[in-house]
Amino acid sequence: MLSTRKQALHATLDEWVNAHTDALLARALQQVSDRSIAEDLVQDTFMAACMSFEQYRQESKPRTWLFGILEHKVADHFRKKLRNPVVLESSLQPERADRLMEQYFAADGAWLPGRTPVHGDYYDLHLLDDPQFSQTLQQCMDKLPAGWHAAIHLKYLEEKKGKEICQDLNLTTTNYWQILHRAKVQLRQCLDHHWFKR
Repeated sequence: MLSTRKQALHATLDEWVNAHTDALLARALQQVSDRSIAEDLVQDTFMAACMSFEQYRQESKPRTWLFGILEHKVADHFRKKLRNPVVLESSLQPERADRLMEQYFAADGAWLPGRTPVHGDYYDLHLLDDPQFSQTLQQCMDKLPAGWHAAIHLKYLEEKKGKEICQDLNLTTTNYWQILHRAKVQLRQCLDHHWFKR
């Protein structure tokens, strides 16, 4: 039979699961864009909350505490993907990305003639309001290697600072900027092909 203390813990966690699962899942989906992974992260969040419940001092609301745990779980997820990358498609190998950059940039880093972004839609701030564009952007991001996807997502969608991203992903500053540059070039080519030049 459970002790009174354990019964109280179970009752509290049940209450939290019922009250906060939807919000946590919505947040996780924003960050990883894969429902099954998001659900696993939320489950891991509640497991961690259960394991460290004694450390919860009620100085913050339960939702705030749970969201903090979720942020750590998401960061752990991205770090794990960097440590154990999936086999990349040949089109996404770093050597391929270097060749791709050579198609856009001169040796001094300047845009090659005819490669400078000039299409008005690149500067349309309302593009992200278009569900079809958002879907195309997500599909292009999903083609990126895991580390590239994580860096782009954290910088541009989560609006985190470079220093935070380097800490979250265990990257050096140089590696971080290199990843961002390669990912943006890859995204540009993908969006050119699937959106702007369709």
